[in-house]
Amino acid sequence: MQFAEIGDLVVHYAEQGPDDGPAVVFANALGTDLRIWDGVVAHLPPGLRVVRYDMRGHGLTSCPDGPYYMGDLVADAGRLMDHLGLRDAVFVGLSIGGIVAQGLAAERLDLLRAVVLSNTAAKIGTEQMWQDRIALVREGGIEALADANLERWFARSTRAERPALVAGVRAMLTRQPREGYLGCMAAIGETDLVESTARLRLPALGIAASEDGSTPPDLVRETVESIPGSKFRLIRRAGHMVPLEAPAEYAAALEGFLRDIGHIS
Repeated sequence: MQFAEIGDLVVHYAEQGPDDGPAVVFANALGTDLRIWDGVVAHLPPGLRVVRYDMRGHGLTSCPDGPYYMGDLVADAGRLMDHLGLRDAVFVGLSIGGIVAQGLAAERLDLLRAVVLSNTAAKIGTEQMWQDRIALVREGGIEALADANLERWFARSTRAERPALVAGVRAMLTRQPREGYLGCMAAIGETDLVESTARLRLPALGIAASEDGSTPPDLVRETVESIPGSKFRLIRRAGHMVPLEAPAEYAAALEGFLRDIGHIS
């Protein structure tokens, strides 16, 4: 286990590969931790410097009192990259991690070569929707919305054929710190990056899944296509947790993008 003390936050991260390798940073989705990327990382070519981390209030990263703002989450990512000396990195974010990627590209372009916006959007849902979910979790804990989340997160075939995977992710979700989960929900609810994302000028890949009930493909495509020159990839028979459902296909899409932009040869 690796930890970085960044201001008043202790960030849990995992790093592998050579220090001078092309850097790829992965940010997790709401209610998950860095382990969602295990299968993807296992399929990537050797020689990359791969960094995964737990967002504030998630996994083994410390959980400060809320409320959280998207600026906090973006700053956390930038400070971790500064701490590790990462530059010219490709930042891969899933869901809220993809919002962080957009914010980081807008504010800390000095750190980035490209972004991968996975199962995400410049604005996800409405503030009222998130406030309703916050109220539900305050009353009944994360357990109160776990089953509804899993319906949105996994393809129907995955839920039917891979119950152990779904059960494992349910355990991951319900064991997250409640205050961290609430804080990040509030951050999503108040965030609208439509205008700033449309001003981005760096290579971008959007990844969507055909059965994603949280960020449907058209929503992902709309966000990604607002960035000139971006690419888009749709993965079928998968949902919001596509890195867990189709890690080899996800890794192949990512590797192809890394080659296209010259990050690897």
